[in-house]
Amino acid sequence: MIGNNIYEIRKQRGLTLSELAERAKISKSYLSNIERNINKNPSIQVINKIAMVLRIDLKALLTTELIEETQKIPDKEWIDLARELKNSGIEKEEISDYKMLLEFIKWKNQSE
Repeated sequence: MIGNNIYEIRKQRGLTLSELAERAKISKSYLSNIERNINKNPSIQVINKIAMVLRIDLKALLTTELIEETQKIPDKEWIDLARELKNSGIEKEEISDYKMLLEFIKWKNQSE
């Protein structure tokens, strides 16, 4: 359960096994064993380190209801897009204007 949750969230975050292991300061092989459910009982300290890197609540990582929880986690691409929009100077309040523009482009492409 825990291993599957870690694997799914890691993938959503766009992290490799090596990146997560390095950031959590645990060995890659140990993380791999957790993800593949070979090590089914990692310490709470290790799970907490992983949760911090994945930016998810520890309880959510330990739950069997991960599907609901991970639906609230934006994919890495969406996070990058939001960061890029912010860096370009677009404010949250202006997003609706851009949404209308995107809807128009989508409509135009469908009608061609």
